[in-house]
Amino acid sequence: MNRHCSNTVYNYMTICTNVTLRTRYGHYEFMVMPFGLTNAPAVFMDLMNCRSYARFSKCEFWLKEVQFLGHVVNSEGIHIDPAKIEAIKDWDTPKTPTEIRSFLGLAGYYRRFISNFSKIALPLTKLTQKSEPFIWEQKQEEAFQTLKQKLCDAPILSLPDGCDDFVVYCDASH
Repeated sequence: MNRHCSNTVYNYMTICTNVTLRTRYGHYEFMVMPFGLTNAPAVFMDLMNCRSYARFSKCEFWLKEVQFLGHVVNSEGIHIDPAKIEAIKDWDTPKTPTEIRSFLGLAGYYRRFISNFSKIALPLTKLTQKSEPFIWEQKQEEAFQTLKQKLCDAPILSLPDGCDDFVVYCDASH
């Protein structure tokens, strides 16, 4: 497995369009390509096609595993970063809808590791609606603890072994 520092490429791509960010402190205009723009990957791909090269000193080769965007990728497959699992274990019971949204945001990022995620999270999701009063009951506590447990015991996502028979279960809950 190889890794190179391609995220700094965004800092070298100057942009011509007016990309601004409005906050209560004022307007901020980007001078270089920010992360998250819709066309940024296409521009990045054009740079690669024009033979843009990575700096050798920032590249790493023959790694056993790579941490990438909250995941660990190795020869076994993809699994949740252990640092995130520790954060999930230490997560206190939410007291407000905002705290529930924060937890569901983290849990939702890893939803592909949990079958029937939407069904499990439904009692929590209902509490985030403005029309619902915030009343934490047993079913919300069970949903919260179930999500925590399933995230901490999440399986490793890997490619199937082509030699054996396998069954595909489709999860349309997301």
